[in-house]
Amino acid sequence: MNSFAKKVTTPRILIAEYDLLCKKYLPLETEDIWRLSRQMLADDPLQGWKIHISSTIHSAPRALENVAPLLENRRVFFKAAKSLVELGKLNSGMFYGYSQIGKFMTVYPQNENEFIYLTEKLHQLTLGLAAPVIPFDLRYEKNSSVYYRYGAFKNLEIKDVNGKLTPAIFDPSGKLVPDIRDHEKGRPEWITNPLGIKRETEHAETQNPLKTAYRVFKSLSQRGKGGVYLALDLSSQTLRLCVIKEGCRHGEVDWLGKDGFDYVKREAEILVRLSFNGLGLPEKYKTFEAGNNFYLVTEYVEGENLQNFLAKRKRRLPLKKVLEYSCQLALLIEKIHSAGWVWHDCKPANIIITKNKKLRLLDFEGAYQKGETSRYVWGTDDFLPFSWEPDSQSRFPMSFDLFALGAVIYYLFCGKYYSKDDFVPFHKVRRKISPNLEKIVGALLDKNPQKRPPAKKVARLLQNELSLLT
Repeated sequence: MNSFAKKVTTPRILIAEYDLLCKKYLPLETEDIWRLSRQMLADDPLQGWKIHISSTIHSAPRALENVAPLLENRRVFFKAAKSLVELGKLNSGMFYGYSQIGKFMTVYPQNENEFIYLTEKLHQLTLGLAAPVIPFDLRYEKNSSVYYRYGAFKNLEIKDVNGKLTPAIFDPSGKLVPDIRDHEKGRPEWITNPLGIKRETEHAETQNPLKTAYRVFKSLSQRGKGGVYLALDLSSQTLRLCVIKEGCRHGEVDWLGKDGFDYVKREAEILVRLSFNGLGLPEKYKTFEAGNNFYLVTEYVEGENLQNFLAKRKRRLPLKKVLEYSCQLALLIEKIHSAGWVWHDCKPANIIITKNKKLRLLDFEGAYQKGETSRYVWGTDDFLPFSWEPDSQSRFPMSFDLFALGAVIYYLFCGKYYSKDDFVPFHKVRRKISPNLEKIVGALLDKNPQKRPPAKKVARLLQNELSLLT
């Protein structure tokens, strides 16, 4: 039985365990995000079939402990994420690229025979461990943590047509060509899969609503926890646009053990529970599961998010329009709070301006009811308080939305994100700004959560300011 069995795991324990294993099996630190088992030798191959082992921040210590002795005994060169924090960033797809999701460990076999041997052994040693899907790689078997693709082992690069360096491999003639890492077959056309071509297609699903009931035609976003797609709903009586939100099992697992699957499923429940009170949230059409992932199909809210809308403008919004949008947002947040909920993801990217200049809100997978705050980790740094007590989220849950409301209003006024280190008073940005208005926003951004006024009061004060302009 390995040393991780029957242990109570916390972030601190997991991090400590992983660090010890790295020191034992991956002694060489690099300047980037990896630790190495040894230096790469002159006679190591330049390219070939590489093996990737996928892991979450929870399963990585056990995966490393299980496979490292085998690789060490065979003197196989391998690398792994230098910390669980870096693995979390890797699995998000937001820091090192979408194609790098899940690539916790990379193993470099000396030849095809060793590749065939190691894929089976590593599959057995990691069987049953939670692992996100690695985009574009071939999977050894269904539900396996082991993936593979053909590519460069050493740092080979060529310049593309724009002069940018890009990873490269040698073709059969000895010419360097681009090492295409998002190739659906995981290999260039001149290479044969030693595990058999059958493995490249044998796990395709036949019954999948994504292929029958919906026609996806645009990706709105893709990251570790899942993608968001614009699609045609072919299952409705009349053809309609819809948004499909994907929650990946084991995708972007957080320290509480929750993954994309959990959060999107929860958002589907929240949309139903908050589908009243005039909030105007996207209507939930349907949910389904496919390929171990959870899918939420919702109404497509036509319009432009506030972030893109402001980014395109060469001038700041007129003061009247700023007050109108700020007032609308405050009233919507007040309705959320009156229903006993906290949005917890208030930011310009989640606020849609419709054609009739009304605001509609998106993304409620991180929302929670008062009293359940300890179960969820969520938020965007620019719209979360800079400093707060560890228990302030449970003691003053609504204050998180109130700070974000202040940050969004500041963004509307100034065209830049609020920063305590680079704060510009309103009166230095715009002329004839009411001292009361600056006071309202200042109170929302106060570091003391108890001093942030409720959204209802903010809306009333903003309406008063708006009335003075008309």
